[in-house]
Amino acid sequence: MANLQVRDIDEKLYESIRNLAMNEKRSISQEVVLILEKYLSAPASFNKNPTEEFLGLAGSWEDKRSAVEIIQVIRINRKNSTRFRNKDELFN
Repeated sequence: MANLQVRDIDEKLYESIRNLAMNEKRSISQEVVLILEKYLSAPASFNKNPTEEFLGLAGSWEDKRSAVEIIQVIRINRKNSTRFRNKDELFN
């Protein structure tokens, strides 16, 4: 079996890997191998740009109502809170 040595790893990254390994009751080596296996089995799933994913959501729903109608429904469905009616009390 081959050996792999990694140098100059960022301390925060190392701590993250160590914590993952501890939580899963694995050694750090086992955890790194598992991470590499997961990545190499489906690298495309790790290459998603978060900004592009978010922008892809734009227009992903449809509503026949106008913006004004939607706002009216939101306002009608709001409930008045009595939480701060008594000014002398902090959080009823």
